[in-house]
Amino acid sequence: MFNAIRNWRIRRTVARHPIAEPLWRAALERCAPARRLGASDQATLRVLATLFLDRKSLEPVKGLELDEADRVLLATHACLPILKLGMDWYDGWHSVIVYPDAFIPRRTRMDAAGVVHQTREVLAGEAWGRGPVILSWADVLNVREKPGHNVVVHEMAHKLDMLNGDANGFPPLHRRMDRRVWTDVFSSAWDRLREARSQGLELPLDPYALTNPAEFFAVASEHFFEDPANLRRNLPEVYRQLELFYQQHPY
Repeated sequence: MFNAIRNWRIRRTVARHPIAEPLWRAALERCAPARRLGASDQATLRVLATLFLDRKSLEPVKGLELDEADRVLLATHACLPILKLGMDWYDGWHSVIVYPDAFIPRRTRMDAAGVVHQTREVLAGEAWGRGPVILSWADVLNVREKPGHNVVVHEMAHKLDMLNGDANGFPPLHRRMDRRVWTDVFSSAWDRLREARSQGLELPLDPYALTNPAEFFAVASEHFFEDPANLRRNLPEVYRQLELFYQQHPY
């Protein structure tokens, strides 16, 4: 009965708030991973993007204005990671705050000696536990400028990571996935990339991935959707684990 009610609500939302064909075509043109999908998966993504726009509040700030095409594009990027998982994986939060450009939050932290420091770091995106996702619109639009880069996928990967606690690079795995294999694969890849960086070698991922395990998972997820051939070629075991987790085969 519950599934029947939920499916009815989904059909009603899609019927009442459909994404117009020109807007959907424009989103596909601007989102390469979505454009590469087959017709059936594109149709599923369109439904998810519709639900995302219905359930999440997109909140431009600092004078930014987002038209309908912009909102559909953002939702399309956001729903790539849950194409095979479903909207339930994005439960528990409501807002997407969008800045015109990179933003600089002011933070307070205390070091081991008890000294309080004010920090200001330039960010393209941020995800808060059960709070909002925060994005730089300029970085959303610059997705084609840097191979493997997708700030929306990056922050949504953090949201998935935090479903079972703090972001630590270990999202809730599916029943048939092996926790030990996940840990071994990501730890080994981390160690190899750190060694390569120490030798001055070019890395197959953005070096930001080596900030911590949570960023490694998020950056690897970006590459999984945006540059899957490169990820599969250079980090095949990481690619395989992400393939199992996202239940997708982008390459």
